[in-house]
Amino acid sequence: MEKGKGKGKGGSSSTKLNIAIIHPDLGIGGAERLIVDAAVELVSHGHNVRIFTSHHDKSRCFEETLSGKFPVTVYGAFLPRHIFYRFHAVCAYLRCIFVALCVLFMWPSFDVVLADQVSVVVPLMISKKSTKVVFYCHFPDLLLAKHTTLLRRIYRKPIDLIEEATTGMADLILVNSKFTASTFANTFKCLDAKGIKPAVLYPAVNVDQFEKPSAYNLNLLSINRFERKKNIDLAISSFAMLHTLKSDVLKGHDLGKASLTVVGGFDKRLRENVEYLEELKSLAEREGVSNRVKFITSCTTIERNALLSQCLCVVYTPTDEHFGIVPLEAMAAEKPVIACSSGGPVETIKDGITGFLCQPTSQDFSLAMAKFICNPSMAERMGGEARKHVSESFSTQIFGRRLNQYVMDVVRGKNE
Repeated sequence: MEKGKGKGKGGSSSTKLNIAIIHPDLGIGGAERLIVDAAVELVSHGHNVRIFTSHHDKSRCFEETLSGKFPVTVYGAFLPRHIFYRFHAVCAYLRCIFVALCVLFMWPSFDVVLADQVSVVVPLMISKKSTKVVFYCHFPDLLLAKHTTLLRRIYRKPIDLIEEATTGMADLILVNSKFTASTFANTFKCLDAKGIKPAVLYPAVNVDQFEKPSAYNLNLLSINRFERKKNIDLAISSFAMLHTLKSDVLKGHDLGKASLTVVGGFDKRLRENVEYLEELKSLAEREGVSNRVKFITSCTTIERNALLSQCLCVVYTPTDEHFGIVPLEAMAAEKPVIACSSGGPVETIKDGITGFLCQPTSQDFSLAMAKFICNPSMAERMGGEARKHVSESFSTQIFGRRLNQYVMDVVRGKNE
């Protein structure tokens, strides 16, 4: 049987389901945004939804988790996230297993359990025959982990085997892009050989939360978590290169008023967040642009939307990003995006129409920045196209209809 195949479209249903969502850490990243959108949309289709997690900081979370639309239950917050900054994966597994066991023994059966990130909960939840399990694979974890030394490879081997085996046990597997679907097939070769193929369910963005832009100031905006894999260095070095570009597009233009704002999800509990922020500040100093680069940590949704409303464009620097919710949010706010020509952004950004897809070099990104700085009307025109594009293909309503159809189909046994 091919797991993950469904209609992928359709409206709401009169069938009311009890749905549990299990997510490791309900913070403010892209994975959390998708889980929150999933909860909101499933509630809007008439289902009873409850999120279970091991961590939910009410001062650092998406507003919808506090609104009362769906309850959030925390189990295992006392369990460590790491042991002396090591064994993150094992700790994540233990925390999620604890959450799953609490759901299993302390709650009546749910019709559907939607889990993501940590697949080890899947065999626990399918132990109740009346429950269907949907697993959303943002990206194979074994590709995100380091396998650089012999000890790390020995440590990761059982974890990687468990990930593939437990992922394949889900009644339905979803992924966030065609890029991730192809990576899934190339990574989990045993599952692919068995004909277990995931379905693509693109994350979405609530277009209605963004009002018409208030300005197209000469401010470039970078939004990402403060993690090295997000390659925020590229935004700073590209911005610094603007003054050294040898290009006709810059002739007669004063770049002195241009600035860069770097906004990032920041958790002081995570050493990488703390270290990388300091590294970026040092880079801005070395490049001589520290007076024109502003750093903002963990701003609220309202603050982020205000920054989007006033900026010129958004600079998105990760390479081979699995999907990338930031480009969608930028385009929904009518701002064009400069991103790497790889991974998810290739599927969401129309090159030359809603932004620019570039090679991950300072030269390429800097040239794209210069085009918008020297021609703000181009940014405004592309922003209009971007909003239209997101509304037609990546709205939360479209996401909700497709997710609801997948959930209804798996309950009815139609994922054949």
